[in-house]
Amino acid sequence: MATGVTQAGLAEAAGTSQPTIAAYETGRKSPTLGTIRRLAESVGLAMRVQFHPPLTREDRRSIWLHRAIARRLEEQPRRVLRRARTTLKKMRKANPGAHQVVDEWAVLLKRSVPELIPLLTDPGARARELRQVTPFAGVLSDAERAREYGAFAKNERKRAER
Repeated sequence: MATGVTQAGLAEAAGTSQPTIAAYETGRKSPTLGTIRRLAESVGLAMRVQFHPPLTREDRRSIWLHRAIARRLEEQPRRVLRRARTTLKKMRKANPGAHQVVDEWAVLLKRSVPELIPLLTDPGARARELRQVTPFAGVLSDAERAREYGAFAKNERKRAER
């Protein structure tokens, strides 16, 4: 997040030196969590640390597919949201026991597109759960979904080679 603060300004506010801030930025030095908290607070930000299980292959594939859905949502917001809301109604009728997740999606689909898009690719635990019951099924055609899965598989092979 850009705060508009120079290295010298940050150093002064946090009680350290500009060369130390430069070393953090370039990776020559690693700050402790306490130092990161102090730096954040010195510019009016709060720090939050989260721990979650690593992404599985299935999680990565879901995020990959939802990136394509997010692009479509940006391009055609009315059409995509209409489709998602229709799908959600069908999900509610077909799965009455899943009302908590369906209700949550109903609330989320009332958000603006810029607020909704980050959720589609969020690696956090709750977003992972929500994507398991996505109302965005059918937004991509079978051919588009197949292309995305192929691109994902290619990306995974490259990832494994690293």
